Amino acid sequence: MKVILRQDYEPLGKVGDVVEVKDGYARNFLIPKKIVYPATPGSIKAVEEEKKRLQAKLQRERKSAELLATELEKVSVTIPVEVGEEDRIHGTVTTQMIADALLEKGYEIDKRKIELDEQIKTIGIFTAKVKLHPEVTAQIKVWVVKE
Repeated sequence: MKVILRQDYEPLGKVGDVVEVKDGYARNFLIPKKIVYPATPGSIKAVEEEKKRLQAKLQRERKSAELLATELEKVSVTIPVEVGEEDRIHGTVTTQMIADALLEKGYEIDKRKIELDEQIKTIGIFTAKVKLHPEVTAQIKVWVVKE
């Protein structure tokens, strides 16, 4: 059965691709999950329209992510921690701590979008990357200070 992909689906291809799959796989899995349309002239037009809407949506998301990234570049967060000998902190500074500090400043960022190059185990100034969009990443300064 020939089908047209409505979304990117790793085993088969990208949006709009026409692929050949077994009938049962298409009827029982792909079509009910709305991954594909049967390949008809009408569905080809429908997929093209969906593709245009998806591109416009991704463009809007990218622009808003770029605006947020420029704001976040100016932000620095301070995280007070308990310190032991030789200014070593107890535990590490986590992405959740950074996300909470950003929330206090008015930026709601998911902790899974924050990336640290290395574990923060000492007092100092560090840089954290915030992945806002697949193509947009912002960097924020993290100040780790004694409590």
